[in-house]
Amino acid sequence: MKRIFDVRPWHVTTTDWNPANKRLQESMTSLGNGNLGMRGFFEEQYTGDTLPGIYLGGVWFPDKTRVGWWKNGYPKYFGKVINAINFMATDIKINGESVDLAHDQISDFKLDLDMQQSVLTRTVTVHKNDATVQLVFERFISAAQKELVVQRITANNIGDTAATIEIASAVDANVVNEDANYDETFWNVLTTNADQQQATVVAITKENNFGTPRFTVGTQATVKTDLDAVQHEQTDTKAVNDFKGQLAAGAHTVFEKRTIIVTSRDYASQAELEQQMVKLSQQVAQESYDQLFAAHRNVWAARWEKSDVQINGDDAAQQGIRFNLFQLFSTYYGEDSRLNIGPKGFTGEKYGGATYWDTEAFAVPVYLGITDPSVTRNLLMYRYQQLDGAFHNAREQGLKGALYPMVTFDGIESHNEWEITFEEIHRNGDIAFAIYNYTRYTGDESYVLNEGSRVLTEMSRFWADRVHFSKRNHKYMIHGVTGPDEYENNVDNNWYTNYLAQWTLKYTLATVAKVTPAVAAKLQVTEQEKQQWQDIVDRMYLPEDKELGIFVQHDGFLDKDIEPVSSIPADELPINQHWSWDKILRSPYIKQGDVLQGVWDFIDDFTPEQKKRNFDFYEPLTVHESSLSAAIHSVLAADLKYEKQAVEMYERTSRLDLDNYNNDTDDGLHITSMTGGWLAIVQGFAGMRVRDGQLHFAPFLPQKWDSYQFRQLFRGRIIKVKVDQNGTQISLLSGEPLTIDLAGDQVKLTK
Repeated sequence: MKRIFDVRPWHVTTTDWNPANKRLQESMTSLGNGNLGMRGFFEEQYTGDTLPGIYLGGVWFPDKTRVGWWKNGYPKYFGKVINAINFMATDIKINGESVDLAHDQISDFKLDLDMQQSVLTRTVTVHKNDATVQLVFERFISAAQKELVVQRITANNIGDTAATIEIASAVDANVVNEDANYDETFWNVLTTNADQQQATVVAITKENNFGTPRFTVGTQATVKTDLDAVQHEQTDTKAVNDFKGQLAAGAHTVFEKRTIIVTSRDYASQAELEQQMVKLSQQVAQESYDQLFAAHRNVWAARWEKSDVQINGDDAAQQGIRFNLFQLFSTYYGEDSRLNIGPKGFTGEKYGGATYWDTEAFAVPVYLGITDPSVTRNLLMYRYQQLDGAFHNAREQGLKGALYPMVTFDGIESHNEWEITFEEIHRNGDIAFAIYNYTRYTGDESYVLNEGSRVLTEMSRFWADRVHFSKRNHKYMIHGVTGPDEYENNVDNNWYTNYLAQWTLKYTLATVAKVTPAVAAKLQVTEQEKQQWQDIVDRMYLPEDKELGIFVQHDGFLDKDIEPVSSIPADELPINQHWSWDKILRSPYIKQGDVLQGVWDFIDDFTPEQKKRNFDFYEPLTVHESSLSAAIHSVLAADLKYEKQAVEMYERTSRLDLDNYNNDTDDGLHITSMTGGWLAIVQGFAGMRVRDGQLHFAPFLPQKWDSYQFRQLFRGRIIKVKVDQNGTQISLLSGEPLTIDLAGDQVKLTK
């Protein structure tokens, strides 16, 4: 655990400049607008350790798989997000010497991420060559216009003598990924151009051998400043504008840079792309910084109006949940059904920037509660639109139906670790569960009875082909899988996987029975298939130990030396940074909830005794070294009235990156686990459930807190829930009257 920022309800702030924490600072001050995003790297020159990164939604590259390519069915490439053209670059000189905080004498450093308004501000006083200049850097990525990024740099001469200020503003395509092979680059520059106030670079991703699309990106930066334009130039890879001026003692200058970024995802030809780039640049040039910022701020105000969670009595808890929601919304807000939520979002290169099952399992329940249903529906449409890729993935394994990818940009599996890629197949069930979640929460059956029924049917065909029938046990089994616990690979009969396969088949049968004749004709589910699916449902093997009263994680799990995590020496934690992979695989230690993931998913389907026995057995074996782990344990602990554990796990999930719990935040935030704080509060502390179409709450107030409140969207209503020492107050803010269940009492809500 390492806390480098102050605890403030709406801000992530520090006045401590420590180069050793530079990457942590960059991760935690990342910005995004769903279409693009960037780490909080310095725009000026910095020669110390840094990970500058700008990433564009849906723009990626298929890197050649270098491991296991000889195995039949192995993915031919590893999809990865690529570092985009650097349009933030500015070289600031004071009296002829570049500002570089790695070496300069500085004072009065402050870095501030305002989460309420989504703006990053940095202030620093630089002492250089007898000059003392305060620099104020501001940046925001517009939530009102997806192609726009705005920077403002203010230089205040607070010294006693005049100072010369020079700013070279660049758009630079000479960038690499930190994980690139041998510093390889991914961009072929098509054009560069610079005039007195503007710099433009148009580039296309380099050719690949896999037939995946190449992406063209146009980047145009327009400068507004009272400094003199002294030079402009373009090279093969970049375009630069140079500005210069003399600042008298006490004077200041303002430098603004508005950058428009357009991609071939939205425009069919290079000519159309460039035309739109110029048009948008001209439009934003007509507005002031304050006007552009006001439009951006208003979008965020509307988001917070629906989603803000207010906690009184614990500022660290308050900051944690707002940081979670801020980074989640910065990554995805549902405007584009072609996009999804990568585990690192726009904050780093780890995990390749691709889509994982995290979205369906962890993000969907949150978006359902705090955004319009169209946001979640777009997440479901993302999978429907990639059904062809899922067919391909199944065929590669010689199987029928659709296997959705573990990691993807376009529906084709693009991960390069077999134990994850083609063994962690429970994601097919997680996607089915997301369809169910959307339908039961919204009451809207239009997706499940149309596009969703196709997705369910094809996934069920996969499950029916992937199971095998054990003649000895007269049960259907699934061998050679990896469950959510990735510290167990290639196991037989993972309980969670088998349970989800059985449930998906059951849910598909119920759905197929409800579709219209026209849809049924397209699905072409035969009576023989229905009988087969029902037989699998009836005879699926689910490992269980009656004596312990638990569901067994997989065959052979109980043959391990079962010792709690508390028996591991503290200096060997986290085990993934201290133990060999062989030792981890042989241990009983669980990376994240596995059986408990299923208990959380279907929390109302198990008795209190079943939940208690499984939690009491598995949680002490869980090292929580997945960012996704703490949230579901918090919800289950709250359900079991284990308040202390529930609160501890909330603190861990909500402040996972703010406090760098797993010692891995420097390479990017854990975006999909940013859902955890909301889940822990709403499903955990407030006990929110949807049962037979009715909303239920059973709240408690953590002892550390004075009160908490949140707003929730449910079937066209906005509901406010407040829990304090006097009890629970629930009010209807908008929508038709609604009857809810509050701790067993029927309560009618009216405006």
